[in-house]
Amino acid sequence: MSIEQGTFVQKYDLLGCIQCGRCTGGCPVTVRTPLNVRRFVNDAMDDERLEELSGKPEIWDCTTCNNCSLRCPKGLDPFEVLLGLRSMKAEDGNIEPTARDALESMFNNGNPWGRPAAMRCDWMKDIEGIENVRILEEGGKADVLIHTCCTACYDPRIMPLARNLVRVLEAAGVDYGFIGEEEKHCGSEARRLGEEGLFEYFDEENTELFGKYDVNRIVCLSPHCFNSFKNEYQNIPVPVHHYTELVAGLIEDKKLEFSKEIGAQVVFHDPCYLGKKNNIFDEPRYILSQMPGVETAEFFRSKERSLCCEGGGGKMWVESESKEQRLAETRIMDAKDLGAKIVAVSCPFCLLTLEDALKVKGLEEEMRVADILELLGEAL
Repeated sequence: MSIEQGTFVQKYDLLGCIQCGRCTGGCPVTVRTPLNVRRFVNDAMDDERLEELSGKPEIWDCTTCNNCSLRCPKGLDPFEVLLGLRSMKAEDGNIEPTARDALESMFNNGNPWGRPAAMRCDWMKDIEGIENVRILEEGGKADVLIHTCCTACYDPRIMPLARNLVRVLEAAGVDYGFIGEEEKHCGSEARRLGEEGLFEYFDEENTELFGKYDVNRIVCLSPHCFNSFKNEYQNIPVPVHHYTELVAGLIEDKKLEFSKEIGAQVVFHDPCYLGKKNNIFDEPRYILSQMPGVETAEFFRSKERSLCCEGGGGKMWVESESKEQRLAETRIMDAKDLGAKIVAVSCPFCLLTLEDALKVKGLEEEMRVADILELLGEAL
């Protein structure tokens, strides 16, 4: 693939890099993969090397956790260079079959999981105590428009999160509505897998779709959807929030009360796309602190220093070639050392990766991984 002279350098402001190496020093996956972010940034200044660099498997090890951006003294986003190299491979169609299939499904079905749009609302069936989930018609009014997240719509393990969110909304008397079968992927993982054009398509489609409803705010179940709508879309007409922001407000306003005890020590794992990308640290902890019988603990690496689970950056569809212990496994062992019985999360990807790590470590009898929405369902 030919690159116009200097385009890459200008797009990613590579001349602003002072080669201090803090990006590589802060990158969590360098402990288990050959990825060296600083070196990629340096080498990408040479247009003639871009094709060679785009063929290196390490560009797919990046989880886009934002550590490199937070550490950069020049305010750059070094991981974006790796996404640019990925886009070169995606343009050529030369990417992992699992990633290619996910991208094709995003375009054809509106989700990366290869499932038909007609099944997008199947999760709404048989919700405890709820006869009908409110789906807005075009022009419909509501205070809160909920964006469900593809994973919650189709993955049986994640569906309970969406169901419990409905129970919370109903219990608190929130004026809410869902989109229904027309709901589409946010495009976040399309961009992380290198398909900028597909991301722009979802930006246009979703912005038009959201504009069909008379709502005051959009609330997302996934931090990845939340980040895309809030920070990467161009013309979203209303404020965008993560569900933990909504729930924390409901508890503070005394609109949500709990009747059952959790009765366990809980440690919260900060999702990268909620914390390090959007500075939402307090709300999840506040929710947990208000649940009866919850004793909270903190990871040594928490908040801005939280250890990535390796679920972001398209990593759900691209396996690392490294055989070293995954970061999610390290996270589970950290929780074990703390004596925690529950690792709480607020992201579908974190739930899946950490729960898989729990099984790999054979610790299912000692602790469990649960999204805050699951704990809310147990406490209602």
